[in-house]
Amino acid sequence: MIGYPILLLIFCLLAACSVTKEGRSMKHSINGAWTLQTINVQGIAAKFKATVFNEADYNCFIGSSWTFVSNNSMGVYTLPAAAGCGPVARNIRWSIYEPAGAEKQFQFKRLDDKKNPMDNNDGFRLSVVSLTDTNMQLTSAIVFEGKPATIVYNFVKN
Repeated sequence: MIGYPILLLIFCLLAACSVTKEGRSMKHSINGAWTLQTINVQGIAAKFKATVFNEADYNCFIGSSWTFVSNNSMGVYTLPAAAGCGPVARNIRWSIYEPAGAEKQFQFKRLDDKKNPMDNNDGFRLSVVSLTDTNMQLTSAIVFEGKPATIVYNFVKN
């Protein structure tokens, strides 16, 4: 027979690892194949060049394909070959981050060919501005020349 303290511990662990109903709904909506159609930078008037996701210049991501599998939280993004951009296919592990008292965020970690986390096991979190079954808009806050700015990623479901 399992003792009360052990049952309480199991319950606490399960509750801590659970995803809310809204988080599950978001994962379900994100599941599938997407194209990163446009990227806009707000708050910067000058020409701007930035590497995003420790991978490539943000312009290299325009037209990239993203696939998200919700049942195992795996995915892949593929950057097209373009001027100054090499073709890249990168595995990722993704989820919905649900901090207490704050808005949910989309988060992912880049994985190497053996599916081990890259970037010192650090990942990326983006705010979910809008999410429907056909469109997704994510944003990332940055600082450029000491001033706040935002990168806006606009996805369309294939």
